[in-house]
Amino acid sequence: MDMRVLSISLAALLMIPVSQAEEVYFEFSGKASGELRGYLEEGQFQDQDYHIASSVAIEPELFWELNNGSDTVTFTPFYRLDQHDEERTHGDIRELSWIHVGDDWELRTGLRKVFWGVTEFNHLVDVINQTDAVEDSDGEDKLGQPMVNLSLVRDWGIVDLFVLPGFRERSFAGSEGRLRTGLIVDTDQARYQSDDEEQHIDTAIRWSQSFDLYDVGLYWFSGTNRDPRFETGLKNGNPVLIPVYEQIDQIGFDGQATIDSWLWKLELLWRDTPTEQYSAMQAGVEYTFYGIRDSAADVGLLVEYGWDERGEDASSVSQNDLFIGSRITLNDAASTEFLAGVGYDLDYQSKSLFMEASSRFGDNWKLSLDARIFDAEDANDPMVNIEQDDLVQLTAEYFY
Repeated sequence: MDMRVLSISLAALLMIPVSQAEEVYFEFSGKASGELRGYLEEGQFQDQDYHIASSVAIEPELFWELNNGSDTVTFTPFYRLDQHDEERTHGDIRELSWIHVGDDWELRTGLRKVFWGVTEFNHLVDVINQTDAVEDSDGEDKLGQPMVNLSLVRDWGIVDLFVLPGFRERSFAGSEGRLRTGLIVDTDQARYQSDDEEQHIDTAIRWSQSFDLYDVGLYWFSGTNRDPRFETGLKNGNPVLIPVYEQIDQIGFDGQATIDSWLWKLELLWRDTPTEQYSAMQAGVEYTFYGIRDSAADVGLLVEYGWDERGEDASSVSQNDLFIGSRITLNDAASTEFLAGVGYDLDYQSKSLFMEASSRFGDNWKLSLDARIFDAEDANDPMVNIEQDDLVQLTAEYFY
């Protein structure tokens, strides 16, 4: 964690006005987890000579409510200890924030996580937070982002203004990690287009609104690209990949229509960088069968398509891909859920299969079983790097 980022967040928290007569509500919660991964094949790169990998993680949360609920403070640190990959052994502050609520506005300051998007298989327009890439390959785990966010609530929509005063570099697997490229990414040699490097101040503005059956959002982001491009370099005489973070302007749109049992989803992106300008899209539909055979269970069918204007030159894994899946929710006391699907690359003819299942046990435990299978044949397909990383993962989480 960058000390400059932490100091920004702590300074913001010290500004909270608290009346001595006001009662302060405090809550301590969180989770601890153990993870066991079994890889079905030998790793294809040096130092990946293992089939079993285990790790443990802890993520406590401290929550304060002050001034009759007008102010809240949340502190959520995170730490993981991994058996093999020293880069996956890491810590982060997921959240250290103060939120002040006014009559028709909110001010949110500190380290926070903000998610934008509606699609299931690829979160195209999500741009505020950096991906914590060593956590999982699905890109859903994020690093805490320092920000000042003013949210204005109006009859014609919600306007969110963002000032982002510190950039977070993406994390990458080390030499002993799996689900990585053949060349190690050397984050110590990271390069920036801006002379301010990771201290560049990014900005964003987003408008969102609900119209009867429709929920829409439109934003503009200007700042450091969360998705680095890579250049080759040397470290101790060995070839490595060096991440390069460019300045970009990006416009994104997300929309969802809820019509009876149908969910229609669309994400659009336009990005302008010093090296390229392109558009991309993720669109899909989900239909849910409610109360299967007079039970409480629901079954949803999902279809999505991802397109990137750059085609096979795209760094995205969803440049011309079709996704089909199903979601089963039992709606029982244990919150049992299943999600499974397959992705097919129409350019490279590669396939990826995934399965996620989870259920609670008792008041405090949750067990999850995940599987990822990769099948790539074209040497130009980025997925070829992880073709031998098929895995089954069992996770036990204890909530307190």
